[in-house]
Amino acid sequence: MTVGQNNNAALETLIIGSSAAAAQLRDMIRRVARSNASVMLCGPSGSGKELVARAIHDEGARAGKAFSAINCGAIPGDLIESELFGHEKGSFTGAHARRIGHFEASEGGTLFLDEIGDMRFDMQVKLLRVLEERTIVRVGSSDVKAIDVRVISATHQDLGAAIADGKFREDLFFRLGVVVLQVPSLASRVEDIPALIRHFQRKMPGEAKCRFDGEAMALLMQHRWPGNVRELRNFVERASVLHGGETLGADDVVILLNPTAALAPRHAVPSSFAAVRASADDCGVPAAPHTKAPAPGRPIDLKREIETIELEQIHVALDLADGIISEAARLLTLKRTTLIEKMRKYGVQQQAA
Repeated sequence: MTVGQNNNAALETLIIGSSAAAAQLRDMIRRVARSNASVMLCGPSGSGKELVARAIHDEGARAGKAFSAINCGAIPGDLIESELFGHEKGSFTGAHARRIGHFEASEGGTLFLDEIGDMRFDMQVKLLRVLEERTIVRVGSSDVKAIDVRVISATHQDLGAAIADGKFREDLFFRLGVVVLQVPSLASRVEDIPALIRHFQRKMPGEAKCRFDGEAMALLMQHRWPGNVRELRNFVERASVLHGGETLGADDVVILLNPTAALAPRHAVPSSFAAVRASADDCGVPAAPHTKAPAPGRPIDLKREIETIELEQIHVALDLADGIISEAARLLTLKRTTLIEKMRKYGVQQQAA
């Protein structure tokens, strides 16, 4: 497929909306698709960065070749090198057969590295070398293999701060971000919400589709959408499950937007949840009851109370982050490894990212 073979209608089926932000994003996709330059996508979690990466691939000369995506924050640090570059049989414990890594699997096509800011510092050095030399070496091998892969990366983090803190290599940033493209938040293009809802409902059977009256739609367009387009998609699916075929009003929308409000204690809520809670308060959602005070003279198991609150907030964060560990850790203002340790402590299963 040659550059420009996809028409405007094809791109508009990927990037939904008629807002100025959506139109500008489509224009930038067409521009960067013309080259093979590395692109870094910046924007909040849930805004659709992988979709934008796919659109750049589909609009460019590599469209007929492979597109591979890997979430750098969802893969254990000791496996990321094998995932990217592959390994030889017997190169480490558990390597029972040769494995082709994502770079080789994407030969001639595009490799999307999501949450690049979560990559280990030593792996950043190896990735930089691959990008500069256009070659890879499988783990356990000495054979150098040339590669032809376009790399698109993405992050929701402030890489400028990470570079200043010595957590991300500045030279790797410049190599990955030959072009830096900002993916807008849903809150910056709320006029696209009706079109996005129709898009998410397109493949639903008629009896599962919900309608929204004027007040309900106005409320949706006033919501802060901390989870962006991913949150809206989950909202539409939740509404179809609970109210398929119905016309929903503002009260219904308030409840659907805050499915965990009744579960989370009102105190000890991380500041990252302030927008969600404020939205619920503004719309009249009943506040969760305060934790009951201990009876006079009766001891309270403080450790157990704190653990209960901590476990509840972990579930809330994972729900808001759609199961993405790195994003849930950000909401809780924890390191990703700390959150994983706490999940293990409480027996919380790690969801697919």
